[in-house]
Amino acid sequence: MIEIKGLVKDFDGFRALKGIDMTVGSGSIYGLVGTNGAGKTTILKLIAGVLNPDGGTVRIGGHPISDEVAAKDSMAFIPDDLSFFSAYNIKEAANLYAGLYSRWNGSLLEKIVTEFGLPYKVKISKFSKGMRKQAVFALSLATMPDYLLLDEPIDGLDPIMRKKIWEYIVGASADRGMTTLVSSHNLREMEGFCDTIGVIDHGEMKLERELDDLTSDTHKLQVSFGEPSKRPDGAYDALDVRQLSSTGSVDHLIVKGGREALVRWRDENRPLIFDMVPMSLEEVFVYELGGGSDVTYTIIGR
Repeated sequence: MIEIKGLVKDFDGFRALKGIDMTVGSGSIYGLVGTNGAGKTTILKLIAGVLNPDGGTVRIGGHPISDEVAAKDSMAFIPDDLSFFSAYNIKEAANLYAGLYSRWNGSLLEKIVTEFGLPYKVKISKFSKGMRKQAVFALSLATMPDYLLLDEPIDGLDPIMRKKIWEYIVGASADRGMTTLVSSHNLREMEGFCDTIGVIDHGEMKLERELDDLTSDTHKLQVSFGEPSKRPDGAYDALDVRQLSSTGSVDHLIVKGGREALVRWRDENRPLIFDMVPMSLEEVFVYELGGGSDVTYTIIGR
């Protein structure tokens, strides 16, 4: 388990992280999402020990990361910037990794590199961006990490390669309980694989929920009682409405609440039209960071 409490990080007087609390469960795949500059990469570097915090704690398996050498041996971090591998080919990098990591698995590296179709003796600096990511992923997974930290791991990869990488991540999580923390802008893809989502904005944790809960208790509704004048006064008072707009006779709502409660409301109020759709992770992300929480009424076409 990765536990973060009150994490603070400053850069030249700028507070990049403002007391982040965060928990990544053992064996889970945790998706960290946020706008550019929100602090995602800084969090990953603090967990990996690349940076030191200015406040708060990072604990791996119950121990402070700064004191836990064994945790670093069982951790692999793939940053978005892979320039530090430029001087090596895969074979040379493998020799380096084999001397650094006690659980190095050369057979697994060979299997992944062969499946990915990567050359062993060509300098990684000569690879395309996507090939570099594939090579570093293969090297990192071959360390047999208990904790895998990924910063935009699938950016620049084709759909087939993205699928293969996710299959390896999910397989390692299922087979040996590997804990994965992934930062990515590809929310649709993360929605298919992550157990928990953390949403950060301007260095603050805005939301941390299990994915199933996050996407199942926020709904889009389309409701119509016929003519707008036939909408009962206070029709939506019993609902936790976060946004409401109307186009002609149809009301468009974003509502918090379980499906059962919304069905009861429908049966009690009997609107002519009632369509309910769970929001995708991408829609929840946009709403949480850009939609605001106040109820707004914009009546169009009346």
